[in-house]
Amino acid sequence: MMKVFLLHSDRDFNRKQALPSNAEDLSRDLGLDTLFASMAQDDTFLRDVVRRVVFTSLTETETIFYRQDVLRDCLAHPNVIRELYHIPLEYMERKRGQWLWISPRHSNPGSILSNGRRMLEASLDLFYRLRELADHNMEEFQSKGFHRFVGMIQQELDDGYLAEVEKHVHLLKFPRGVLLKAGLGKGNEGTKYILCKPTDNEQSWFKRLFSSNNDSYTYTLHPRDTPGARILGELQSRGIARAANSVAQAAEHIESFFKVLRWELAFYIGCINLHEQLTTLNDPVTFPRPQRTEIRRLSCTGLYNVILSLTKEDRVVGNDVSAYGKNLTIITGPNQGGKTTFLRSVGLAQLMMQCGMFVPAEAYSANLSPRIFTYFKREEDETMEHGKFEEELVRMDTIVNHLTPDALVLLNESFAATNEREGSEIAWQIIRVLLKKHIQVMFVTHLYDFSRRADENLTDTVLYLRAERLSGGRRTFKLNPGKPLETSFSVDLYRKIFQGDRSS
Repeated sequence: MMKVFLLHSDRDFNRKQALPSNAEDLSRDLGLDTLFASMAQDDTFLRDVVRRVVFTSLTETETIFYRQDVLRDCLAHPNVIRELYHIPLEYMERKRGQWLWISPRHSNPGSILSNGRRMLEASLDLFYRLRELADHNMEEFQSKGFHRFVGMIQQELDDGYLAEVEKHVHLLKFPRGVLLKAGLGKGNEGTKYILCKPTDNEQSWFKRLFSSNNDSYTYTLHPRDTPGARILGELQSRGIARAANSVAQAAEHIESFFKVLRWELAFYIGCINLHEQLTTLNDPVTFPRPQRTEIRRLSCTGLYNVILSLTKEDRVVGNDVSAYGKNLTIITGPNQGGKTTFLRSVGLAQLMMQCGMFVPAEAYSANLSPRIFTYFKREEDETMEHGKFEEELVRMDTIVNHLTPDALVLLNESFAATNEREGSEIAWQIIRVLLKKHIQVMFVTHLYDFSRRADENLTDTVLYLRAERLSGGRRTFKLNPGKPLETSFSVDLYRKIFQGDRSS
């Protein structure tokens, strides 16, 4: 049995696995549609694959490292991977173009056998190409995943096997007719029909003429004998039924292999596409180091928002953070200072790390989270059934109902639809409970009373980051360690909008 195993070391990716309940919120809050579009390059199949893999976060470091190593091989040899990916694509195209299909419920054995044989025939040269790629590139790959895959191809598709398949494909065309044997059952009715291997046709005509085993009885059917032709067709169907079933199983196995190969390689093709775009932009990427969840860790150098990098002409600013044992991160500072951008960059990096990808940074290491939730402030719209603040609480209730220990919750300007005192109190009550349940929280906020209360009660378990504001109000979009200030510098925005001050 040929198995791909490029996303997991011991199984195929479960394509029917349900996406997380908050997939749409993650897409909207983090801008994931832009990421998927860049990876897919207008290919709807690629987009569906990368979306499913990214949303299906891994929580085992071994599987993440396994995929990282496979991806390193892909990035080192993109042309080989694209050539490999083209093989299952070509098979699917041939299958569609030749209308090849197998439906045992609605086809007679002859049709099943014919279609199965044609499907095998359509794959033969592709198997030879697959073997050739494996033979020529065995020494180039370093990962366990590709070593296993290439070794499997070389073992399963060796010269002897391919020659045998080619021979059987030819014989199944029955160039000298169908040779059957059968017994007699009750009432002299035929039974135990078996398809036989054609007699040896290699001996010369002289030997065949004087062979001692040349006694035979023949019957010639009249061309107009329609009932007779139908009866012979039924007899032939009985004889080839078992062979048709075996050929159909072989064809279905081959089709399944090509489908899985296409599906799993599609994720790595998407990663190659994204990597090439970021390389063109001279933006760094790194393979992150996932950490277990016993102690909170977040360490990054030059972490940037990959969505901004893909959509903005200006170079995106990266941030450096080092945190150990911090369950709560409070991010404050002036408006338009890069707080939300940083929060999104963390969410994107976590999702990319936990599906085995590289991340947009010079270095990145963080805990694995079984679930990632976003709770970003939304503009009020006509579809809301309640007031804006009530809608916020309803969304928060939905998140709480799906939380598990060690989950990561990213809050952006949450609980701001009411006044400072009430918003701070509600934020404190909710986040305090989340921390007790061992939930990791990152909170972008202007609620100074909340920040002050956290500082008084949580002490060493809180990381404070503050967006940098230079003299004159200029933003650098850098976040530095720093406790909250009592102002969000809203006056800077007032001057910019109403007084034409462009310095900020």
